[in-house]
Amino acid sequence: MRRSLVTAVVLACGLVVPAMAHADDLSSGPSLSFAERRHTLALVELGIIALPGAPISTSQIGGDTPFGRIGSGDATVQTGIHVLFRVARDWVFGAGFLFGPKPTNDSEYGGLGNLQRTHSRSYVSFGGEFRYVPLHTRYFEAWVGGGLGVIIIADRFGTDAGDPLPGFFGDHNVTLRTEGLSTGIQLGVDWIISDHFVAGFTFRANHWFLPTTPTCSPIGDCTTLTGSANSIEFGLTVGYRIPL
Repeated sequence: MRRSLVTAVVLACGLVVPAMAHADDLSSGPSLSFAERRHTLALVELGIIALPGAPISTSQIGGDTPFGRIGSGDATVQTGIHVLFRVARDWVFGAGFLFGPKPTNDSEYGGLGNLQRTHSRSYVSFGGEFRYVPLHTRYFEAWVGGGLGVIIIADRFGTDAGDPLPGFFGDHNVTLRTEGLSTGIQLGVDWIISDHFVAGFTFRANHWFLPTTPTCSPIGDCTTLTGSANSIEFGLTVGYRIPL
């Protein structure tokens, strides 16, 4: 009887102790060792892109954001995704895709003649990026990095005058695109919520290399950015880390 009782106690301790250790692991938060392992990080970003010296027109200075106008150029909401691969404790490589879902509109654009015309300008960028992470703690990391990619600028012109017509008569809207090269620097801070979930803040400063000659439509609408331009971007990110 005593031997059976001792055996039961030993077995119970063998089950309880690992369970308590596992509970301690869960309550202790993210582990520093996760950064030592190779893993993939998928991020969703929401923020603002601003072009300090490039308004879409003289009547629309400062852009259009939920926080009002920003600076003397253009500004609009930007969102996108990043897929990053952490190859070592301090180095991260990957790619990102960013676009503006709500471009700034210039409702006072007139164009040539007496037509009632509108104009908007949107931005799409994609390319590679890297990060160097010099600061590590259990809950926070700080990083610096850079990126190189492609920028596509779309100037969209619309005609509001006249009666609506079927589509086979033509489109009231014309989109002129400008493609160029984008390069820049970036930095940020990440909050390590758990081994898998991450939230952070990102800042980027980019320089765009664009064609020097504008593209124009038959009725005189032209692309509004040529030569070069500078952009700054602020973003909030939420991500998920997948160990390999």
